[in-house]
Amino acid sequence: MKPSLAKGTRDFTAQEVSRRKYIINILQNNFELFGFQPLETPSFENLSTLTGKYGEEGDRLIFKILNSGEYASKVNQEDWDNKNHQKLISQISDKALRYDLTVPFARFVAMNHGKLTFPYKRYQIQPVWRADRPQKGRFREFYQCDADVVGSESLLQEVDLVQLYLKSFADLKIPVTIHMNNRKILSGLAEYAGITDKLIEFTVALDKLDKIGKEGVVKELLEREISQESIDKLEFLFNQSDDALENLLQLKEKFADSEIGLKGVEELEFVLTQSLNLGVDMQNLVFNITLARGLDYYTGAIFEVKADEVAMGSIGGGGRYDNLTEVFGVKNIPGIGISFGLDRVYLVMEELNLFPEEATTQVEYLFANFGGEGIVEALKLIMQLREKGVSAELYPENAKLNKQFTYAEKKGIKNLVFLGEEEIKNGTVTFKDLTAGEQKTLSLEEFLSL
Repeated sequence: MKPSLAKGTRDFTAQEVSRRKYIINILQNNFELFGFQPLETPSFENLSTLTGKYGEEGDRLIFKILNSGEYASKVNQEDWDNKNHQKLISQISDKALRYDLTVPFARFVAMNHGKLTFPYKRYQIQPVWRADRPQKGRFREFYQCDADVVGSESLLQEVDLVQLYLKSFADLKIPVTIHMNNRKILSGLAEYAGITDKLIEFTVALDKLDKIGKEGVVKELLEREISQESIDKLEFLFNQSDDALENLLQLKEKFADSEIGLKGVEELEFVLTQSLNLGVDMQNLVFNITLARGLDYYTGAIFEVKADEVAMGSIGGGGRYDNLTEVFGVKNIPGIGISFGLDRVYLVMEELNLFPEEATTQVEYLFANFGGEGIVEALKLIMQLREKGVSAELYPENAKLNKQFTYAEKKGIKNLVFLGEEEIKNGTVTFKDLTAGEQKTLSLEEFLSL
């Protein structure tokens, strides 16, 4: 059988793993600088934990796990014959791979809230799975890097997360723009257009604007039984100015009769103003009134981060979800969180050639194998280098020197070391810098002190 990868998954080479570690280390360092603590949750959850938290489309993308044993023998024959997949799922699957890190985090908080100190700040860097259609920057298995705060309603958390985003991407040297909106503003727009009962349908369609354009969104709204009259009232959404505060002022007028809409404008104004007071360049922050993020659990601020110089979807996103733990029977624990898309961040850095040389792990010294007693002396010296934290290895076979050179070059090893009879007799080490092409002979002490 010819080996193949499951669609939407990848193998990672040594260089790719090293570069991913480089990104993760920068993010992890910033998470901890901002006071977040690490958490890990299982790769799969009870299906009931995940279902109903991501909206209708999200639920379809959850990878279900078949029950172990004779799962088919317990299926209702009528449901099987009718191919009623909704009823069949509950009979053959009660577990699923996690779709994101936020819902498992909410489940953890609900189970452990009596032991946690609030506000509780956690970060989590783990893989998630979605049965999505693979394309550039979109995989079925990918890593999320999340930072969340629960137990605080303060809008200063939003301001702090904006700072976390900007510092992290500045450290990665990726120029970005943070798009911001507020779900209360979207609720206000639904009130203004008289489609409060269609809020979810409205936000799901609006969230696709950058993918399907205005015409596509309007078509989908009509298909979801939203009237042309209501759509006409929302025409201004597609003609926003570049001035965020001016757009908010326009909204205040339209939201004169919408308490929730005005509340959303007030919250967003606070976050934008405080960010400006902290010296954030307004070019890095955009009020994007059409940003919806199609997840049902957001209740306030929502964020999406776009790379300025690469045509790709968002490389980060998040928002406030004040009611998420309620579905697990625990009320009054407000939360807000952001996520970094590791795989997309990697693709952006690769395209912009932003990875430094140290982001690739390389062996510092390869010791040539000449056979005989030199092998033991080489191994002793390799042990001393490793104790100093310097990577080194011995070529395993007494092969032709050309073959050993080729191995070193292909593996990207920096130096080839020669410890022959002459060097052992004189207490010296000869090595060749394979990048510069220079060869040196040093005393053993000098070599170990490099």
